[in-house]
Amino acid sequence: MVRETADDIDESAASWAARADRGLSSAETAELEAWLAGDVRRRGAFARMTWALMSTEPAEAACDVARIPSRMTRRGWLTGAGAVAASLAAVGVYLGSTRPVSYATRKGEQKVVSLDDGSVITLNTNTRLQVRYTRNHRQIHLLEGEALFDVAKDRQRPFVVTARNADVRAVGTSFTVSNVSNAPVEVLVREGIVEVTRADQPQQLAARVTASSRAILSRDTGAVAVAHVDEVELGSGLAWTDGRIIFRGETLAAAAAQFGRYSDVGIVVVDPALGAERVAGVFNATDPVGFAKSVALSLDAKVEIRADLVRLTR
Repeated sequence: MVRETADDIDESAASWAARADRGLSSAETAELEAWLAGDVRRRGAFARMTWALMSTEPAEAACDVARIPSRMTRRGWLTGAGAVAASLAAVGVYLGSTRPVSYATRKGEQKVVSLDDGSVITLNTNTRLQVRYTRNHRQIHLLEGEALFDVAKDRQRPFVVTARNADVRAVGTSFTVSNVSNAPVEVLVREGIVEVTRADQPQQLAARVTASSRAILSRDTGAVAVAHVDEVELGSGLAWTDGRIIFRGETLAAAAAQFGRYSDVGIVVVDPALGAERVAGVFNATDPVGFAKSVALSLDAKVEIRADLVRLTR
């Protein structure tokens, strides 16, 4: 059997997206499910085409390809494969070009990007990255921020995430990479195995990071330290994908800095002794005011709320 090309899949996916926009019967929905199940690349292609149809909605649509929409909200906006493809080109979604495609989120925003091979990237707050797919490689450059990578298996095309001086190589797995200012590069593996090396020392023996493990790349020496994490710590590390921050004994000062990544409303801890107090709990990542009120109650502190600033004092 002749293997479908990426262009063939894009054309079929665009056609299915246009049909779904008009509304699918039960028989057509079953036919679409069967088509999606036939090749791992099809789900990514269909998600991109579906996203294009919805991309001008006020609320940005996530690429959830597990649920097949019976009716799109942008009915009549695009009516055929050619128009869908044109729209994708307009919004910069990758269609097989070897040029890098950039994605970014603002502070407090998250974004889900589905790639043509079925891989999915979830960008956390204030994140910038570039995707470059070629015939032989899948290259991601995480310029800043944090992202979760759910990688479709393709042994012929390595999937490599570069963050600062770290290269993170995977085949088919799920992991996060964090490249945040004033902190070392971190890799947290949810499923599968990744290999971490220094980008400037490709001959260096790779550090293998298995599921439920974290790798931290030293800012000074570039050495990779790998440690197992328990289920609770793994959940804490992935909490941002649900819009939450989980603290398990961090100082109040460190917790306040964490909220600074998600909101322009800053938290200032005036008293150093108060800043050294430990906090624990689950909080909405974009609600620094709610967090400040909560810790003020538990630590017997005072909270002063201004337009763009929250002050915590004794």
